[in-house]
Amino acid sequence: MKVIICGAGQVGWQIARHLSGERNDVTVVDNNADLVRRATDSLDVQGIAGFASYPDVLEKAGARDADMIIAATHSDEVNMVTCQVAHSVFEVPRKIARLRSKSYLTAIYSDLYRRDHMPIDVVISPEMEVAEAALQRLSAPAAFDTEKFLDGEASLMGLTIDDDCPIINTPLRQLTDLFSTLRSIVVGIRREGTLFAPEAGDQLFAGDACYIMVHNEDVRRALEIFGKTHRKQERVVIIGGGNVGLTVAKELEARADRIRAKVIERNRVCAERAAEALERTIVLHGDGLDVALLQEANIERADAVLCVTDDDKVNMLAAVRAKSEGCPMAIALINDPTLEPLMEPLGIDAYINPRSVTVSSILRHFRHGRVRAVYSIGDAEAEVIEAEVLSTSPMAGQKMRDIDFPEGVIVGAVRKGSKIVRPTGAMVIEEGDQVVIFTLAKDVPEVERLLQVSIDFF
Repeated sequence: MKVIICGAGQVGWQIARHLSGERNDVTVVDNNADLVRRATDSLDVQGIAGFASYPDVLEKAGARDADMIIAATHSDEVNMVTCQVAHSVFEVPRKIARLRSKSYLTAIYSDLYRRDHMPIDVVISPEMEVAEAALQRLSAPAAFDTEKFLDGEASLMGLTIDDDCPIINTPLRQLTDLFSTLRSIVVGIRREGTLFAPEAGDQLFAGDACYIMVHNEDVRRALEIFGKTHRKQERVVIIGGGNVGLTVAKELEARADRIRAKVIERNRVCAERAAEALERTIVLHGDGLDVALLQEANIERADAVLCVTDDDKVNMLAAVRAKSEGCPMAIALINDPTLEPLMEPLGIDAYINPRSVTVSSILRHFRHGRVRAVYSIGDAEAEVIEAEVLSTSPMAGQKMRDIDFPEGVIVGAVRKGSKIVRPTGAMVIEEGDQVVIFTLAKDVPEVERLLQVSIDFF
């Protein structure tokens, strides 16, 4: 597939790395020649220096025969105009735009993005998606990573295995026998920095980070089995009152199960804006690293602190400071993936990677087959793909044990009609079933082949 990525910043570079690694024809466009050079030097991509919205620049990038354009520059307006030019001048079939301004994202104006108005097929909002990821982390405090699938009825949860975990040194096949009614399955294990898909004879050891797929009704029981407690969040302190922090605070206010939130924001203008937008949330103006201010926010009584400023190092330090003041759980927003190995030594319980969130949302529209959702794990090491099985799929009509899955692939959940079931070897995968598949990055092409459909569905 031929793809043009407009914007060679953090998000654009990450998307380019992901897609070029799968042998797609990728061209990166940015008006900053240094960023273009960085992309072409480190990735197998072509680069064009220039403004992405200029027709002559898109022509040089090969827009006339491009299959998709992803507009991910820092300017909403440039991204929108780029999609318009790609549609009107070059008839690019698929157009994705990253939009950050809330005014453009308001639901009552969604009619703006029709093909006869502003022809954008998919709108990606990093701030809103990161805010949703933050809310999911808060809803599952025992997990370091979490994502919902099958219309929110099943969850992928990342759990650290502690020394007191009751199922340490137990082969996974025995877990299936011991907890036969539990709709949960271990789909991935990270051990000594390496992520792999486990086999039935593999065991869990202290220090492992494992990923489980679990039905929402069985979450509490699954956490108990893995030695975790399900804590209800009632008080949250949010450090950073920008777009992400404000969105999270608004959502917490709107929830039926009342969660009391306090926001700390260093910038006076942002703090005043947040105070005006929020009804029941207390907004404090000051530095989130200030011990006196944290004490004023009653950090020692909070159930969690969410650090979502625009500075990774501030988020990390604020999380550590809050933990030292007695807060039991700290979540930090981290853009730089090289900082992620520091999370555990620093005692930070969970982190959110905005690039991973954005890449996941874009991959959903890139994968072949009737793909409903994609979640990228780690530094693009693996994906969890939710898809509908169509009649032309090689999986349709086959027993699970007879499907030729690669070693790095595990089916974590299956929905048949309205019922979500745990996969077994004897289960027959039928047309119309929805499957959630964990796959290592190297096996994604083979999973796409298994989900392949007729050309009508592309």
